[in-house]
Amino acid sequence: MKSTSSPAMLETERLYLRELNPEIYAQLLTSRSDSELMAYFGFQAKEALEEEKERFRQGFVTYFISFHNFHLLDKKTEQVIGKCGFHTWIPTHRRAEVGYQLFHDQHKGKGLMTEALGAVLSYGFEQMNLYRVEAFIADYNVPSHRLLQHSGFSEEGVVRGHYIVDGVNEDSLLLSLLRPEYEKLKASLFAQGEQV
Repeated sequence: MKSTSSPAMLETERLYLRELNPEIYAQLLTSRSDSELMAYFGFQAKEALEEEKERFRQGFVTYFISFHNFHLLDKKTEQVIGKCGFHTWIPTHRRAEVGYQLFHDQHKGKGLMTEALGAVLSYGFEQMNLYRVEAFIADYNVPSHRLLQHSGFSEEGVVRGHYIVDGVNEDSLLLSLLRPEYEKLKASLFAQGEQV
């Protein structure tokens, strides 16, 4: 795992994936104006930027946990349309939780997240030396469940009262993908994200 202040870029058929790790985050938030940050992160509302700054001030990482994310940029417009990456990354145990989001409905249902997730999982297993990737989703999130199953994840069970949604603790489905499973599937499922 190399540490750098210049973001790595992965590439899929329709996307660029721009790296965002703690070092890059610190550099951005201390050297750029609010308007530059809004454009870089793809935020529409100033409140979203303030929330991000507050998370940074309170500390994204500890000795035990870190993150490694990627912004999704549309190749045609080079605009940030979403994010995909690893949070709750515990390097000493070679595991991380994967998360992803497309910011606008116009980008959903087109297979973009399938492309992005494949590249991010390849990066995680190949570059971050992960052994286990976990995903927690709401049982009613059918598109996310389909995406994970398509990507080789197996359902492990229900984690009760796991996330607060609109003030209510909701259960989460826990799914995972292990390195040996990834190795069997990578040739057929995961487009290796090319570094550019």
